[in-house]
Amino acid sequence: MSRAYSDLAFTERVRAMQSRMGSRAAYAPLDETDDRRDALTDKEAEFIAARDGFYQATVGETGWPYVQFRGGPAGFLKVLDAKTLAYADLRGNRQYISVGNLQGNDRVSIFLMDYAAQRRLKLLGRVRFVDDDPALAERLRPAGVAQAVERVVLITVEAFDWNCPKHITPRFTEGEINEALRPLRAEMERLRAQAGRAEPEMALGQGPLHLRISGVRELSPRVRAYELRHPEGADLPAVRAGSHIDVPVRLDSGVLSTRRYSISSNPARRDAYEIAVLREDGGSGGSVAIHRSYQLGMSLHCGLPGNDFNLHDDERPAVLVAAGIGITPIKAMALRLRSQRRPVAMHYALRSRREGAYLDRLEREFGADLRVYAADQGQRLNLAELLAHAPADALFYLCGPQRLLDEAQREAQRLGIAPERLRFERFRASAALASERAIGVTLQRSGRRVAVSPLQSVLEALEDAGVAVPSGCRGGSCGECAVKVLAGRPEHRDTVLSPAGRQTQMCVCVSRAIDAELVLDL
Repeated sequence: MSRAYSDLAFTERVRAMQSRMGSRAAYAPLDETDDRRDALTDKEAEFIAARDGFYQATVGETGWPYVQFRGGPAGFLKVLDAKTLAYADLRGNRQYISVGNLQGNDRVSIFLMDYAAQRRLKLLGRVRFVDDDPALAERLRPAGVAQAVERVVLITVEAFDWNCPKHITPRFTEGEINEALRPLRAEMERLRAQAGRAEPEMALGQGPLHLRISGVRELSPRVRAYELRHPEGADLPAVRAGSHIDVPVRLDSGVLSTRRYSISSNPARRDAYEIAVLREDGGSGGSVAIHRSYQLGMSLHCGLPGNDFNLHDDERPAVLVAAGIGITPIKAMALRLRSQRRPVAMHYALRSRREGAYLDRLEREFGADLRVYAADQGQRLNLAELLAHAPADALFYLCGPQRLLDEAQREAQRLGIAPERLRFERFRASAALASERAIGVTLQRSGRRVAVSPLQSVLEALEDAGVAVPSGCRGGSCGECAVKVLAGRPEHRDTVLSPAGRQTQMCVCVSRAIDAELVLDL
């Protein structure tokens, strides 16, 4: 308790009772403390601003106390300064008990409660009424309230104290309960929708390669590894380091789509593939759907493995560079090089070691041949230095976000390194979508119009609208999502279509529009 509060509340009779009951010694130091607490701090102001009601006690001429509850929108009781509270006294039932009591005795006791957090603040003060300041009345009038303000109640704070929360029973407002239940309700709606689907989701996809999920591991808080095997235990198609596979995924819109992931397991294995999936909550929805729906025993009908990121076969040294989830093809390359006793240097940039997929195994396996750069420890990959000090005949393999690849190309050009010595696996073939503008796409066959927001690719907008479009890499390098353009001028950003192909088609995974509208043959 504070000095100011004890000075007012600990009367002689109160002190005598404390002595009688043995608690006086515990409270005696309050008579000497400098902690008066008679001026509000930011802590009290923040607490008061969040309250939508308080209890107010006054005493009338009969000596009897009267407790009234005052309610309103959160923050209707305002802190004007460190010594002054105020609220607009709106017309109510016109009994005027509190107002009448305060005419003869201006003392007031106030309790402000936060039942959910089990906190309470009590104040003692003196009240003054103001009924001739329309500007102040309007300032204090709660937003959206049309009732007449009969008077302004100003409270000069004499003392305050924070009460012990021990015996406060937690209670919650309807809004607090709704907010707490919102994620649960969303999950229930998702499960209802999933239960209502005609086909069971333990089998997914239409691809030629039938695989079964035989293992699931959490590599980091946002990355899961999925082991895929043949249902009958047969050998899988042989792959080279840098290979990828297209796996099926059911998006929230109900569209059956595919996502392309690098095969991160040792290429020498024929019994299983492993892919690692980073959950991107702000992405196109595929990774979130995989994390949510992929489970042990699930059958996946996938595409056949492909490779746009081949590792060279000769004895030239390799410099491997990965950023974040870009470690997946780089890991497979490193394992292949090590098994062939070929020289390898690996560089791994990540936000933090905690988020480093495969980091523990790679450090055990490669030791000094692995350099790790954790941003949260102030470590940064210096591409200029790395490229400058690499062997003169080294080949560079980089997988990561576009800014990493752009920087590598700039530095290589500055240093005179031949472009063919740099090989990339791209997350996206273009810059971040955040800087784009909205466009509209009309589907000629159905007559539907789909709006594409600045944060979506055309492919993502089509999938969100329930339109299934074949896709593969989703980075503009495979051409599987190429669609015929009937009207409008596409802005091509792929790396696969020929000049002739670009006259009639566009890759909807990365390309956008020069004009505001496109018409597609869908």
